[in-house]
Amino acid sequence: MKKTYKLKNLDCANCAAKIENGIRKLADVTEVKVNFMGQRMILEAPDDKFNAVLEESKKVIRKLEPDVSIEA
Repeated sequence: MKKTYKLKNLDCANCAAKIENGIRKLADVTEVKVNFMGQRMILEAPDDKFNAVLEESKKVIRKLEPDVSIEA
C-alpha cells in the first residue's frame, strides 16, 4: 500500500532528510520519500502492516522533529 500524507510545520530540507532516513530504517517500510518543498511524505509498506508502520513513523517524526505533524 502506498499513501501520501501532508506534513505540517516541516521547516527545512535537513529536517525532511532526517525524517526520511529515520523512517527508512523501520522494519516493513518498502519506500519512503519526504518532500520538503511539497510538505509531503509518501509512505509505502505491505498492506497488512501499513497501519503499524504508520504509527511507528509518527513516533519517529515526534522524536526527531516534535513540531511536525502528519495530516491525512
